[in-house]
Amino acid sequence: MNPLDTLYFLDTETTGLGSEDRLCQCAYIYQGQEYDELFKPPLPIEVGAQAISHITNKHVADKPVFAGSEMQAHLQNLGQNGSVLVAHNAPFDIAMLKRDGVETEVFIDTKKVAQALDPTGELERYAMQYLRYYFELEVENAVAHDALGDVRVLKALFMHQLSELNEQGMSEEEALAWMIEQSSLPQKVIKFTFGKYRGEKVSDVAQKDAGYIKWLFGEKQKQIASGEISEDDEWVYTLKDYIN
Repeated sequence: MNPLDTLYFLDTETTGLGSEDRLCQCAYIYQGQEYDELFKPPLPIEVGAQAISHITNKHVADKPVFAGSEMQAHLQNLGQNGSVLVAHNAPFDIAMLKRDGVETEVFIDTKKVAQALDPTGELERYAMQYLRYYFELEVENAVAHDALGDVRVLKALFMHQLSELNEQGMSEEEALAWMIEQSSLPQKVIKFTFGKYRGEKVSDVAQKDAGYIKWLFGEKQKQIASGEISEDDEWVYTLKDYIN
């Protein structure tokens, strides 16, 4: 079997970004076939989420629930049969699926792959839509923040990354193995995208203003304590490394 046939490209739209939120749209591409469906979630869609996805509570009022659906059964099978989930910021979608009874064993996170392919911090951001336009990816019928539209962009981004690795001399099998490995590793933040040091390298700031690094690390610890971020957050990993 072609190793690319084991991949399924997935995106979800959700009721919000909190630890209790649930999916209201799920779309994925597997072996060239597109799947896309709206679901009625067990809690209301937050206004902020509606403003991004344009999916309202009225849109899903008469939709089926995800639990017990054919899509849930298909994704559960894919997640357990050795297929590889591909998503941008994959831990978010994996956690969302898990809340609805779908376990995922192997995954590729195109966000972490993008970071690993950018060791000097050339890219300003790693958001999928930013990467779409930075790399001038041509994707038809891909409305941003619609799950199916985002999946189409996701697949194009993945193929761009795969092509880059092929150009570096990796076979498809080697590239997929490398992507899977990088997706499970913490990635260092190269540049600040906020604050008074926006655009500057973290390594440079750590040398000239160690106090700021320690202060920011303290702020991240507060966010961990409040549940806003986890210990695995890339900023926590980066700052801890420079402090040590």
